[in-house]
Amino acid sequence: MPKMKTNSSAKKRFKVTGSGKLKRRKAYTSHLMRKKSTKAKRHLAEATMVSDADTPRMMQLLCMK
Repeated sequence: MPKMKTNSSAKKRFKVTGSGKLKRRKAYTSHLMRKKSTKAKRHLAEATMVSDADTPRMMQLLCMK
């Protein structure tokens, strides 16, 4: 049986941490930034973790199941 292919878009968007969790970037950062406060932009720049409910699906896309 051939190897599973990793989803190309997922491998560009998610990184696996040392503890096995998935790290992702936040949304709403591509445009309309002039309306957002400096504080909002600063918090959007930080990475965050994928929610526990979505993690199994994302791991499947990354072929890490």
